[in-house]
Amino acid sequence: MSARLEGRVALVTGAARGQGRSHAVAFAAAGADVVVVDVCRQIETVTYPMATPEDLAETVRLVEQHDRRAVALQIDVREAAALEAEVAGAVGELGRLDVVVANAGIAPVGRDLPPKTYTDTLGVVFGGVVNTIGAALPHLTDGGSIIVTGSTAGLRASSGSGVSALGMGGSAYAVGKKALVPLVRDLAYELGPHRIRVNGVHPSNCNTTLLHNDGMYRAFRPDLAEPTREDAEVTFPRMHRLPVGYVEPADITAVVLLLASDDGRYITGQNIAVDAGALLSTV
Repeated sequence: MSARLEGRVALVTGAARGQGRSHAVAFAAAGADVVVVDVCRQIETVTYPMATPEDLAETVRLVEQHDRRAVALQIDVREAAALEAEVAGAVGELGRLDVVVANAGIAPVGRDLPPKTYTDTLGVVFGGVVNTIGAALPHLTDGGSIIVTGSTAGLRASSGSGVSALGMGGSAYAVGKKALVPLVRDLAYELGPHRIRVNGVHPSNCNTTLLHNDGMYRAFRPDLAEPTREDAEVTFPRMHRLPVGYVEPADITAVVLLLASDDGRYITGQNIAVDAGALLSTV
């Protein structure tokens, strides 16, 4: 990979695995040092195993394989003050900050989850993005790039509450992702004169733990008591116009890398779907 980010520093939340790890490693391959952030503990209302300290350490190892520096921070993005302090320390260590990817997210689904599931989910998928941007803004350099991980759930026309299908976690996920769309446009407008770009990337189903877990399989196959991955994967392609069940983290990373680099220097205020045609049914 060419050195599209040589000499720059990127911050990626939700970096212990999945899309976040993919972004962090690609940034390192493109020449950037990386601050990698993840909570690395279980949030009690999340129904699948969350990333571990060992997962985050593996991301650090993969970044360092490209002879780039990595600073790992184990922080809950809902904790604004801690995030601000730790990001400031990491920027002090690495010397600057050029790219921010607010990627951390959770997606607990199910009809029998406690009410706190709603606030936990919204707190991560929307509040965590706001907190990440707030922690990063004082340090961003001229020409900086902020990239927000959204979802096609945020770009679909509202059809009422999602509670009946996916429970409170699914509903809060959709609400939070929808709120990111105007956030991207508003911040892009306000930060443009400071030469800071803001964009959103909105994946469809992506081949990560947020898709591949028992709760999500039950959501896709409510006709089965204990559906397997194979049972659920039969239904995944129905969401897409292209004949695939899900996109890969690398597919999202390709767009994120464009937006982070000078190749995307005039792209701002955009909400870009990487969705295999999932949204075509809404036009």
